Amino acid sequence: MQGEGASLFWPNKDHMYDEPDSMMIRVTVPKNLMDVSNGRLRQVENHPDGSRTFHWAVTNPINNYGVNVNVGDYVHFSEVYPGEKGNLDCDYYVLRDNLDKAKAQFKDVPRMLKAFEHWFGPYPFYEDGFKLVEVPYLGMEHQSSVTYGNKYRNGYLGRDLSGSGWGLKFDYIIIHESGHEWFANNITYKDIADMWVHESFTTYSEPIFVEYHYGKQAGSEYAIGLRRNIANDKPIIGPYHVNASGSGDMYPKGANMLHTLRQVVRDDEKWRKILRGLNQEFYHQTVTSAQIENYLSRQIGRDLNPFFDQYLRDVRIPVLEYRLEGNRLSYRWTNTVSGFNLPVKVQAGEKELWLEPVTTKWKTTKTKAAVTDIKVDPNFYVSQKKAE
Repeated sequence: MQGEGASLFWPNKDHMYDEPDSMMIRVTVPKNLMDVSNGRLRQVENHPDGSRTFHWAVTNPINNYGVNVNVGDYVHFSEVYPGEKGNLDCDYYVLRDNLDKAKAQFKDVPRMLKAFEHWFGPYPFYEDGFKLVEVPYLGMEHQSSVTYGNKYRNGYLGRDLSGSGWGLKFDYIIIHESGHEWFANNITYKDIADMWVHESFTTYSEPIFVEYHYGKQAGSEYAIGLRRNIANDKPIIGPYHVNASGSGDMYPKGANMLHTLRQVVRDDEKWRKILRGLNQEFYHQTVTSAQIENYLSRQIGRDLNPFFDQYLRDVRIPVLEYRLEGNRLSYRWTNTVSGFNLPVKVQAGEKELWLEPVTTKWKTTKTKAAVTDIKVDPNFYVSQKKAE
C-alpha cells in the first residue's frame, strides 16, 4: 500500500530508497479461485484439499508498494503487442461476468503502449510482461500488474477531469495507471516528498496520449483544461524525511508545469528525446527531485532552479506585468521567487513575440506598430496583468 506501508503485510525494509532486484510471490487460494500478482506465472501447485498455490516471479527491481495480491474468480485473455523491444505479452484478468466488456474496453492498452513507447521509450518491464487486473477499487500502478476498477467507462468513472471533452476519448485508469510503469515503477522517488516525479509526469502522460492519437491542439486543450483542478494550497514538494507528500496539485499543476516547460524547449522532437532520455538515464533507479531537475536543466541548456522553485516549492502563479506606450512594450515577472526568468510567448497584435522577462526589473522591446494589448500563449501556466 502506498503511504501506509507494505510492512503492514509482510516484513521488509519499508522505505522507497531501495528496492529488491527481484521477487518470488506465492499465494495459496481456495479451489475455483485464482491469484494474480506481479511478474510472470511460473507454476500453479495443486494441493490435496483442492486449494492451489500460485507462484509468480518478478525479475526486475520492484518498489514495495508496487507489489500486489489479487484473488478472485478471474478469467484470462491475452494478446501480444509488437513493441520497441520485441513482442510484449499483455495479459488481462477480469471477473467472469465482465469478459465481453473487458475485451472491448482494454483495446486502450495497445493504444497506450503505442503512445507511451513513442514518448517515453520502451516499456520498462518486458521480462515481466504487462497485465491489467480487475479490482473492486479504482485502480493503481502495481508494477507489471496494473489494477483496474474504472467500471469499464471512459474518463474517470465516466467524467472528463479536463472538461475539454478529450478526456472521454480514453479510459483514464488504463492510461494514467499504465503511465506509472515509466514514472513510479521505472523511475521511483527515494522520499515520498518527491512524489511529483511519479504523479506530475504521469498526469502529463494523459495530454501527450491525447496528442499522439488526436493531434497537438487536442493535447494542449486537455492539459490546459486540467488547471481547473489546481488548488495552489501548498507546495507540490512535501517535507523531507518524515514520510509526507506535498499538495495534490502534483497531478494537474505538475502536468502543466511540464507542459509549460515543453514550450520553452520549442522543439517537439527534442522534448520527446528528453522524456525518453529520462527513462534511459534513470532506468530502474530510485531518484531525488534534484536529480530530475538537474537532468532537465542540462538537457534543455538552461538554469531551471528558479523555475522549479516557483512551481514545486511555491504556491504563487507567475504574473507577467506589462505596459504599452505606442510601439513600446515593457514587461517583467511579478508574484514570483527571486530570479524567476521564464521566457514566454505572447501575441502582440498580428505579431508573435518571445519575451525574456526577469523578476521585478522592467525590460522594454519595440513592436513594428502600436499595440493596444497582448495575450500570453495559453500553453504557459502563468497569468498576466496590465500595469496601472
